[in-house]
Amino acid sequence: ARWGKAKIASQDEVRALLVQAVAAAESVPFTAGFLYQEWRDLVDAWGLESWEAYRDVRWLGRKTRLTEAQRAAIWRVFEPLGALIKRASLTTMAQVYRSLATQLSYSGNSPFSNVVVDEAQDLSVPQLFFLAAIAGSEPNGLFFAGDLGQRIFQLPFSWLSLGVDVRGRARTLKINYRTSHQIRSQADRLLNPTVEDVDGIVEDRSGTVSVFSGPVPVIQRYESEEVESIAVAQWLKDHLGAGISPSQIGLFVRSEAQLDRAKRAAELAGIEPAALTLCTMHAAKGMEFRAVVVMACDDEVIPLQSRIESVEEESDLDEVYKTERHLLYVACTRARDFLLITCVAPGSEFLDDFAEPSAGTIL
Repeated sequence: ARWGKAKIASQDEVRALLVQAVAAAESVPFTAGFLYQEWRDLVDAWGLESWEAYRDVRWLGRKTRLTEAQRAAIWRVFEPLGALIKRASLTTMAQVYRSLATQLSYSGNSPFSNVVVDEAQDLSVPQLFFLAAIAGSEPNGLFFAGDLGQRIFQLPFSWLSLGVDVRGRARTLKINYRTSHQIRSQADRLLNPTVEDVDGIVEDRSGTVSVFSGPVPVIQRYESEEVESIAVAQWLKDHLGAGISPSQIGLFVRSEAQLDRAKRAAELAGIEPAALTLCTMHAAKGMEFRAVVVMACDDEVIPLQSRIESVEEESDLDEVYKTERHLLYVACTRARDFLLITCVAPGSEFLDDFAEPSAGTIL
């Protein structure tokens, strides 16, 4: 409607152009994975189009500060990368949000007077920039609802730097209407009692209560993937027999690499995989089910070993572990009444944070 259909660059297209830019540049002492993350989360997200802008930006997503010489070497890749993207007539979603925000700011004509935003913890930099432009100078034009403990998609950044100031205007909701006391209290063990954002706003999770009780969640460790699938299948059959329909069941795994284990369990239970919700933990965000199985919580699966190995600086590991914890927390809190967590022994180190009474033995 504003300037015609945008041709959005896919991740694979950007990575391919990045390889070209690296090949054309002088020796760059960084991996392709690091360079892509730096471009996506910093350069593209913040719309940095000059060496000076990149040199001077303060990047909160990285614990270790790059030297100016290191940034100069990286910019010798990013400058031609930007030109290659334009030459291919491609754009990114970050650029779309920023272009729309700029247009709205210039025109002063917003299509909305007020905006309510849920899942606010997963807003990206360009998305928040866009929302701020929509609200303009309207008093109380933006209302955000979110949970820092469920931040699994975005690295932290300063909302204040984008003109969105919620300091002194935020409060933590303490009543949980969706998840039983037993499931919520166990899942809360994965997180710190208080979480602080970049702008100094503290979310205090202590004192939270649930309005109903239910069975204690169960953690079971098994000797093999096949034994795990058989046991999960029996658990599913038992709950189907108790009157829970397949549509009220969620079956989650860390990534696509573990989906076959979950499909196997559903098939052994006599359930068509399409009859229940079977997906990755990321895809489960925002959903709710009476019964949930979180499968394949193995060692090196969560936290995901490949993410740990991709970290360039040891000081950045904390953010990886934090988001992996949040991911398991999200998966567990999709359950209203019944929760089963399974793994092949010894299992994820995160499972040790759950209270011992709920933990099972190796079968």
